[in-house]
Amino acid sequence: MFKPFANDTDALNIAGDAINIVNGKTRVTISGDLTIARDQAGLAAAKALHDALGAIVESLAKDAHLPAKLPDEPPAPTGTADNPFI
Repeated sequence: MFKPFANDTDALNIAGDAINIVNGKTRVTISGDLTIARDQAGLAAAKALHDALGAIVESLAKDAHLPAKLPDEPPAPTGTADNPFI
């Protein structure tokens, strides 16, 4: 079972590798392109996506210390650097 924000190693693939959900302790990344057909395979893919998104929402909703926004990762660069091409 996919547990959002539990670690930095888990990944979930839906409909083969049409949708990839990659776990992280601070962010979950969802990427891909999924076509949901009006058939049993489409229903299975839709349920899998629904379950994954539901688990993400549940995990976020039960976190009593959820910040308004995470800081940028990595931190935004400060200062300037000389252009080595000029």
